[in-house]
Amino acid sequence: MKNKTYHIITIGCQMNKSDSERIAGYLEERGFTRAKNPFKSHLVIITTCGVRQSAEDRVYGLVPDIKKANKKVKIIITGCLSERKDVRVRLKNRVDIWLPITELNSLAEKLGLEKKEKGSLGGYLGIIPKYNNSFSAFVPIGNGCDNYCSYCVVPYARGREVYRPAEEIISEIKNLVKRGYKEIILIAQNVNSYKSIKPARNASQREAGGLKAHKVESQGNIIYFPELLRMVNDINGDFWIRFATSHPKDMSDDLIKAIAESEKVCEHIHLPVQAGDNKILRRMNRKYTREHYISLIKKIRKYMFEASITTDVIVGFPGETKNQFNQTAKLFKEAKFDMAYISRYSPRPGTVSSKIKDDVSRIEKKRRDEELTKILKKTASANNKKYVGKTMEVLVEGKNKNGEWFGKTRASKNIRIKKLGAGSKNLIGKFVKVKINKVKNFGMEGKI
Repeated sequence: MKNKTYHIITIGCQMNKSDSERIAGYLEERGFTRAKNPFKSHLVIITTCGVRQSAEDRVYGLVPDIKKANKKVKIIITGCLSERKDVRVRLKNRVDIWLPITELNSLAEKLGLEKKEKGSLGGYLGIIPKYNNSFSAFVPIGNGCDNYCSYCVVPYARGREVYRPAEEIISEIKNLVKRGYKEIILIAQNVNSYKSIKPARNASQREAGGLKAHKVESQGNIIYFPELLRMVNDINGDFWIRFATSHPKDMSDDLIKAIAESEKVCEHIHLPVQAGDNKILRRMNRKYTREHYISLIKKIRKYMFEASITTDVIVGFPGETKNQFNQTAKLFKEAKFDMAYISRYSPRPGTVSSKIKDDVSRIEKKRRDEELTKILKKTASANNKKYVGKTMEVLVEGKNKNGEWFGKTRASKNIRIKKLGAGSKNLIGKFVKVKINKVKNFGMEGKI
């Protein structure tokens, strides 16, 4: 097939974005070129998300529209919906290839281009990606989840946890830093449960390779996430390190210490709480208590006074009473989050909670969402006010329609930079010092 083209539509999380980059790298290595228009492409790959109904519904709209406009197109579904039987039935005869992302190495064979390649999950994550950003990169350290939260489809969509060897991760990051990348974001469904076998070589050999040896405080020959962070921090270069997403049950004292001590690791921790009532947390199968979560917040702020803490929360989980929701509202006031991603519960097919009656009304879910948002605005605004008059390091991400640069601080605060004039140089992907002169609930303004 000559002049082969592909177009990728990505729906959902950071992991899906990273997966799409690897799909692009895989296809371009085999002679495909990216097409801007899905209606004129040979292949359309949709990296799907099944976490929310709205994300799922988007796929049901996209597939028939693309098929109607482009009769010869091959549509490939990967991501969370790729193994859902009900989705396959609904889109029968409209999707050409169903591709669980861990089977990416078999795509060429499915397309009839070449014989099946050897490769497992490690091979899939080891594929060289076609990065969409020139200064900030997602680096997956693993895939899958072992937690089986009662509301979540991820373990069924992606399988059990499997992690990349530390050396492979370090190699990818070193190459990115050499190319001038300024922000490295380590990602996995449960990033802080990372573990891999330590390579069989001694400390002097590791130091010769540009890495300092660090003792694994837990067990002998296993590298856990705190040590991986330290290893990445030891790579030479001027760059930031971020990571997502953390599970509270795996947020150890050693990890908090590693974040505080590693100068390249940003002072921002995303720590999903999901609910503030212990009975609801048990029904969600979250494996921690409200008290444990609050103790983590206190420890983080003890070691990193100016750290920003963000979270995810679900309102209206089956059986959640008003008093139980009030526990979540109290936790929001106590934790003083900088940002929260609030979801109104919707049952996901195949999950444990989908078998429980969804007994909280839409109106009540909306009210609870609005109540938490009101608290969040107050805590976020109060947290931001302490930055007024301070000079912050900002990684510039782009320019808005008003000609103003914007970016983020190490604490993941959105910054709008006062207009510099038409003759100003391109600052995208650069670190700049910005003095903060104005703050809002979820952002700040300043000048270089």
